[in-house]
Amino acid sequence: ITYRGRTLVECNEQLPKAAGGKVGLPEASFWLLLTNEIPTDAEVKALQEELHKRSTIPDHVYKLIDDLPRNVHPMTQLSMGLLALQPDSQFGNAYREGTMKKTDYWKFALEDALTLVAQMPLLTARIFRNVFFDGKHIPSDPSLDWAGNYAHMLGVNDSEAFKEVTRLYLMLHADHEGGN
Repeated sequence: ITYRGRTLVECNEQLPKAAGGKVGLPEASFWLLLTNEIPTDAEVKALQEELHKRSTIPDHVYKLIDDLPRNVHPMTQLSMGLLALQPDSQFGNAYREGTMKKTDYWKFALEDALTLVAQMPLLTARIFRNVFFDGKHIPSDPSLDWAGNYAHMLGVNDSEAFKEVTRLYLMLHADHEGGN
């Protein structure tokens, strides 16, 4: 696997890392995949702040997920949660209005992609905690990086080592459907 012509080893060496970390941040990988540029620390920080701003999930989506029987497969729950986010799609709303030009499709698709990337950790951690921890949720911590926050919300343990392995896993699978 290469990202924009760089091996995963090169990506890990070149991409910005969490403080004290040795693994390239997944959000830096996302930047690289979108732009073909290694982001600066400042660019990664700005992207992290943007993702945190976009991460809010409507209450109706949480209610849908929380009300599902615990034996519904997590991937089914994820599909349902993602589909329930559709009313907030900028692409969908602009398309329905009939004023969006085909040359602008990419702008609206990018906006939706950024929002979904921001929301995925909250949604997937919610599903995980419902299935394996009796619905006892851990709130998001916007002071953490994207993957560190995800590891925190999973609540498996709160060690830096677990956050770092989560960053590595998500960085490695940035272009591979989350490891599925």
